[in-house]
Amino acid sequence: MVAQFLRLKIALLGNSFRRSPWHIIGVIFALMYGLGTALFVVAGLATLRTADVDLAHSAVVVLGAVILIVYTILPLTLGIDDTLDPRTFSLYGIPTSRLARNLAIAALIGVPGLVVSIMAFGQMITWSRDPVSVFFALIAVPLIVVTAILSARISTSIASFLYSTRRARDLSGLVGILTLVALSPVIVLLAGVDWGTVGLRVLGEVADVVQWTPLAAAWAIPAHVAMGDMSAALLAVLIALVWILVLFALWRVLVAATLVTPVRQAQARTYVGLGWFEWLPRTPTGAIAARSLTYWSRDARYSTSLLVIPLIPIVMIVTLVIAGMDVQALALLPVPVMCLFLSWSVHNDVAFDNTALWLHLSTSTSGRADRWGRVIPVLLVGVPLILIGSFVSAWIFGDLAVAASLMGVSTSILFAGLGLSSITSARFPYPAVRPGDSPFAQPQGASSPAGPIQAVSFFAIIALSFPALTFAVLGLLYGGGWHFASLAMGLALGFVALFGGLAIGGRVYNRRTSELLEFLLQN
Repeated sequence: MVAQFLRLKIALLGNSFRRSPWHIIGVIFALMYGLGTALFVVAGLATLRTADVDLAHSAVVVLGAVILIVYTILPLTLGIDDTLDPRTFSLYGIPTSRLARNLAIAALIGVPGLVVSIMAFGQMITWSRDPVSVFFALIAVPLIVVTAILSARISTSIASFLYSTRRARDLSGLVGILTLVALSPVIVLLAGVDWGTVGLRVLGEVADVVQWTPLAAAWAIPAHVAMGDMSAALLAVLIALVWILVLFALWRVLVAATLVTPVRQAQARTYVGLGWFEWLPRTPTGAIAARSLTYWSRDARYSTSLLVIPLIPIVMIVTLVIAGMDVQALALLPVPVMCLFLSWSVHNDVAFDNTALWLHLSTSTSGRADRWGRVIPVLLVGVPLILIGSFVSAWIFGDLAVAASLMGVSTSILFAGLGLSSITSARFPYPAVRPGDSPFAQPQGASSPAGPIQAVSFFAIIALSFPALTFAVLGLLYGGGWHFASLAMGLALGFVALFGGLAIGGRVYNRRTSELLEFLLQN
């Protein structure tokens, strides 16, 4: 029966190359990326063969722990599809233990199994110093591979429970982004470590701990032998074997639970009342504003932006603190940065409507109403952010007079960004993720000039706010009335850019409504 599962897995992998061209490209890219990563790791392991035993021990053990963590966390953060879901075998009457074993063996075939196998054999190069070390490195290979594959299978099975609905899959993508965002300061910190002195000592301390945990016990087996500690090597073998038994027992429990658990269906939500449509004026502008506010609160494409925007200045501050900048001065950063990304986030707002734009055309909605209705949600978030955040930032900075400059710069950025976005969304729309799709899906029409439009609109906002920013810098350097000059300049430029952009964007929208609808129908 094991052979049948292996043939089934091979057939499924072969069918991956019979689907759409874009899917085939994705499979090939995943394969090349995995093989490239594996070969890069093997090259690093090969260089450790001539290194000091203590250094090789620390590097290999920590590397092994990182690899196992990646194999465990990646399916949870990305919601990877399970090609051999135990549910598909629920009607065949296969005993649970046999099914769990066969599925685990079949999981060895595939890109993850190939990658971890290459890296597991690669560690033999590091310990090819004497026959005994090579022998124990060979023993470690199946322990490393089985531990990683079982960990990945368990995570994938858990992900199939958690991410069975579209909303849950969207959440998993957001978790993946947040994980990457959270890791960016760590990467900066590691880049700034003096590995010649402090770094190696820290690496050794970490290795001394993780070598006795299931994370790296299998990787540490030949290292103990090379260091002349045979009893430690045997203990590491025992830890690795016991952990594999624990993983298989957990995997069997998950398989048994999966076989009797139907696929979870998304629960339809029941809403009472008209929501924002009851609270806003019953005018074209009010209706569009209510619809936009509904999008921002319920559509994952908008809510994801609202969740990510506050994280951007946090990452910037942490990175700059690690780089040695003054924490007090960095208190001035969050409000303008959030206003920048908040106003820029609607520069392609029309494309998010997709075919729903026909309602505007059929009701002869004016460009003025459309433009104003789309910016009202951003103003409802951005204006309180400026008023409250500027004083909080100035208080942390230690000089309340700076609040005037913060309000001037932030207002200029927010209002100018909304004015420019009102023009670009009507004149230069590009394909966006369709309603109902994951916010992390690939938009249609990949050949569109999305990159240049995004870059130009982003930096144009900064350029329009440069006068207010200049006065704010002069206020920080010389004090006096420069802070209030920045406030006056920011308000003046902001209001001119906002009202001017809305007026121009409204006229462009009136002129191109039918073209916009045609564009959205084709993408």
